[in-house]
Amino acid sequence: MNKRILLIEDNEQNRYLASFLLQARGWEMVHAADGPSGIALAGQVDPALILLDIQLPGMDGYAVARALRLDQKLARIPIVAVTSYAMPGDRERCLAAGCNGYIEKPVDPATFAVEVERFVPQAP
Repeated sequence: MNKRILLIEDNEQNRYLASFLLQARGWEMVHAADGPSGIALAGQVDPALILLDIQLPGMDGYAVARALRLDQKLARIPIVAVTSYAMPGDRERCLAAGCNGYIEKPVDPATFAVEVERFVPQAP
């Protein structure tokens, strides 16, 4: 089973926490600090899942999700928005942009990894 997760997140502390929690459960983490490099890495590393911050510099997470969905090679990869955008309608905007799920920041260390793993396709 593919145990690689691509985390597109510009905040170093958020990257550290997510990676720490997921690596403890056996996941290999690949990081990108902005949208364009995240899109490029997605094509190179074939992740099982993409965790996507919405509030990114330059190219926001909505644009990143839409770009990933337009690439036939990447369109099958689940995308989970991990964002501090928690106002009414934000979850719907994430899903409309192509995300499969939505996790609010700050993440809960006790449940984050299990929440993320719900979106990983199970091996046949």
